[in-house]
Amino acid sequence: MLIGFPWVGGGPSAFLVCADWSGLGARVRLRLPCRRLWSRGRASEAEVRHVGRRGPEPVSTPEAPLNTPEGRVCMLSKMGEAVARVARKVNETVESGSDTLDLAECKLVSFPVAIYKVLRTVAERIRLVILADNELQTLSGKFMTTFGQLRELRLEGNCLHRLPDEVGSLQHLQAINLSRNQFQDFPEQLTALQALETINLEENEIVDVPVEKLAAMASLKSVNLRRNPLNADVRAIARPLITFDLLVSPEGPRGDAAP
Repeated sequence: MLIGFPWVGGGPSAFLVCADWSGLGARVRLRLPCRRLWSRGRASEAEVRHVGRRGPEPVSTPEAPLNTPEGRVCMLSKMGEAVARVARKVNETVESGSDTLDLAECKLVSFPVAIYKVLRTVAERIRLVILADNELQTLSGKFMTTFGQLRELRLEGNCLHRLPDEVGSLQHLQAINLSRNQFQDFPEQLTALQALETINLEENEIVDVPVEKLAAMASLKSVNLRRNPLNADVRAIARPLITFDLLVSPEGPRGDAAP
């Protein structure tokens, strides 16, 4: 289920897709005036419009079946809360002059295109973006080029399996957290980021690691690869080459860090 709202005031109207409620079997669009939503923080004031249906018939919730008015109101209220959370956080970043954009735990399946418009005048000052614990499956090259001044990017707890090539534009990035995702291959684009100090890839599905390329990164201090099914050769090759901390899961009686 996709929900969105139009950004109004100061720019063109655009719908912000906030969540994929795929288990609920219906597509819903919420038309929420942003000024009202941000000031009240409630979705109950919104005008709700049902714009189509897909998949199986709606399932029941503990509160009420979704095929009843009460159930739909409950569902839309929860969805409205997710929309309000995104709107509120983006608005806070713009109005406060903060260098941080925090959209953690907002049920995002992709980075909302409308946010690029809202942040177009302040994106260059953003130093930290937090998108942890969402349901992101991919990030676009536009995301990387828009936030070109990032020092830290937190993407832990999503469904990512690759990074766009444009991540190479983040030449000021110092730390990236990609733990608890679905990477099967080490994202080698990161080895081109010479300012990068910390890479966290804990709890993915990585087998091989480009040890030689990592060893050539002058600023690198720590790579966390715990809870990955690493090839045994990685440990053997890494030890004589690296000067940074390589954190891996214990192997037999040995510790979990390669010195």
